[in-house]
Amino acid sequence: MVGVSPDRRSQRERMLAGDLYLADDPELAAESGRARGLCDAYNRGEGDGRAILGQLLGAFGDGSEIRAPFYCDYGYQIRIGARTFVNFGLVALDVAAITIGDDVQMGPYVQLLTPTHPTDAELRRAKWEAAEPITVADNVWLGGGVIVLPGVTIGNNTVVGAGAVVTKNLPADVVAVGTPARVVRSL
Repeated sequence: MVGVSPDRRSQRERMLAGDLYLADDPELAAESGRARGLCDAYNRGEGDGRAILGQLLGAFGDGSEIRAPFYCDYGYQIRIGARTFVNFGLVALDVAAITIGDDVQMGPYVQLLTPTHPTDAELRRAKWEAAEPITVADNVWLGGGVIVLPGVTIGNNTVVGAGAVVTKNLPADVVAVGTPARVVRSL
């Protein structure tokens, strides 16, 4: 197959390394199913929500809150710092790591999207994909409906206006708006 070299690593190992991997691998499907089950329990308000998030996420800082509904692929690739508030409807596709700092604020229906897909039609048809990590630094505010694309880092204290699509890194201490998001002023 064009662009994919054979190796002995599992599809999970390939995914975690950021390499092309087969998205319909049974081991990954089981891990994703586990995450869906925990998300479903959390979204239905079953049991201790903080305990469920503790089982699901790689880290969930003290004083942080995620309002249901919340959706993710695996959960264990998401690390959330302290005192972070996430409003309703977060979609965090954590095929690669998603790191969210301390004191972050997210409006409703934010999407953090790490997956990438090959431009080669044959590879896409064969279910190959990859991902790039997302980092949201400390004290960032993402307005409602913000979409952050694969490989993006948003610097400390930055504000991203509602509905923006963040396609490239944003520095610290700026306001960014639009599609694609562009810096409109310094803070």
